[in-house]
Amino acid sequence: MGTNTYSEVWDLDVFFEGGSGSPQFAQHLQETKQLVAEFKALVSNWEPKNEVREDAMDLKAIVDRFEVVTKKVRQAGAFVSCLQAQNTEDSKAALLRGNVTGLNAEFQIVLTELNQKLTTIHDDVWTGIVAQDRLKELSFVLSEGRRSASERLSKGEETLINALSVDGYHGWGQMYDVIVGTMKVNVNEDGTNKALSVGQAANKFSNPDRSVRKNVFAAWETAWADKSTYLAKTLNHLAGFRLNVYKQRDWEEVLKEPLDINRMKKETLDAMWQVIADNKMPLVKFLERKAKLLGLGKLSWYDLDAPLGQAESKISYQEGAKFILEHFSKFGDEMTTFAKKAFEERWIEAEDRDGKSPGGFHTYFPEDSQSRIFMTYSGTPSNVSTLAHELGHGFHTYAMRDLHTLNRHYAMNVAETASTFAEMIVADASVKNASSEEEKLALLEDKIQRSVALLMNIHSRFLFETRFYEERKGGTVSVERLNELMTEAQKEAYGGALEEYHPLFWASKLHFYITGVPFYNFPYTFGYLFSLGIYAKALEEGRGYEERYIALLKDTASMTVEDLALKHLNVDLTKPDFWQRAVQLCIDDVEEFLRLTEGK
Repeated sequence: MGTNTYSEVWDLDVFFEGGSGSPQFAQHLQETKQLVAEFKALVSNWEPKNEVREDAMDLKAIVDRFEVVTKKVRQAGAFVSCLQAQNTEDSKAALLRGNVTGLNAEFQIVLTELNQKLTTIHDDVWTGIVAQDRLKELSFVLSEGRRSASERLSKGEETLINALSVDGYHGWGQMYDVIVGTMKVNVNEDGTNKALSVGQAANKFSNPDRSVRKNVFAAWETAWADKSTYLAKTLNHLAGFRLNVYKQRDWEEVLKEPLDINRMKKETLDAMWQVIADNKMPLVKFLERKAKLLGLGKLSWYDLDAPLGQAESKISYQEGAKFILEHFSKFGDEMTTFAKKAFEERWIEAEDRDGKSPGGFHTYFPEDSQSRIFMTYSGTPSNVSTLAHELGHGFHTYAMRDLHTLNRHYAMNVAETASTFAEMIVADASVKNASSEEEKLALLEDKIQRSVALLMNIHSRFLFETRFYEERKGGTVSVERLNELMTEAQKEAYGGALEEYHPLFWASKLHFYITGVPFYNFPYTFGYLFSLGIYAKALEEGRGYEERYIALLKDTASMTVEDLALKHLNVDLTKPDFWQRAVQLCIDDVEEFLRLTEGK
């Protein structure tokens, strides 16, 4: 390793000294509040004149102000996220979160008003405005905002919907958190009854002992069934609110909003799911083989995460960092330079200590062009994967660092592109470098589990949700019917490979209750396969591919996914070929797994 010893604790003082008690940060919030108010006045006082030169000059001035304000707001959001994650007991940080959320909401209202004003500009004038030199590079995003506002109701009606949604729509979303927060899963462990939280119980599904998994699952189903009446009411009201809003806006297609958010066509989504549906057999064979290796006739839902072998070797943080840098360097210099900078300049919080939030994330400080990565590193191979994944997110923002802020807001479906790509580089290298066949098998199985999750589990969520919304149009859907719809979707998505299913999955999965983003499912699968398709291309082209990969990342927030794929990969996403090539990489892993476990 040489003299490099990387710190496992990040540096936040470089932004604002003194954590949640920072006087600098208090001043930053004060300034941001002032800037949001000034920006609001600027937008409110602007009346488009439907004259190309004048409107273009005004809009350019507004966009310039927007850039300053959005950086301030995002800087504050990133800092508070980091404070809350590094210490869950930091009560000052929780108060600051409230301030930042309020600022963000005010800012969003101004942007809504701006988009509404853009709709008053005639089409031919608009074409002239976005052809102006200083606005040309922003034409996609500005036109998208204008179109989106034109497909909505009047400003007064949309304001009313937003106001009512706080205690209606979002209120029901928060109700889910309240119900789940009070839940306990009563499990019998070694003759004593234990009341586990939902999170604690979920962790037991990867326990090597099947009787433990089976017991926990029975208790899990009982706990969710116990609350199912409340949860069904919550889910029905969320869907009812959404459907009512769509109806007022004359939106026929329930997928219109999620597709618009993800800048993709329905044909692309259909092509992707069709290819997945046509290629279920290898994954079914994997599940059958896993059942056999576990000594079972068929897997049940609670066996899906059961470990097969153990990837025993512990990897220190320094070794993990070295492994990542070594394999990134085989792909390209830019990615390696970025990762090295992150390790050396303390952009990563990885220490294994009490009081940290669970999970991992990447956030960006736009005023300093720096990333911060949060995770807890305890030396497992999956920690190395997580670290590579979050560095991938960081590299995505790094690749876009010189772009206008408006051209940097990429959607969820392409958000996972660079992270999955970076993770694949490391996961592939880990399998190849495994010290024993048992370790290789454990790592390969871990990799295939990701394909099972994204091509089967997420597929079942999508099938359930689309069918539930169709039925909800006709009225409230009962608990019994929700269970039926869920079980049917799981049987279809898992190719009938399981013995027991999880009918109450609709109740236990937070994603169905998230109000910020509708249909929080298919973008995951899209991002995974899109990234695999790019990865396949990178394997073909070798080390020289990095420049073209960076060019693709730069465009992820300023074009539709179909245009992005056509420009950079020369493929048509509405046709099956691209998806077939991506799925083939998952199948290759399964075939290797079947080969290694032949006769076991």
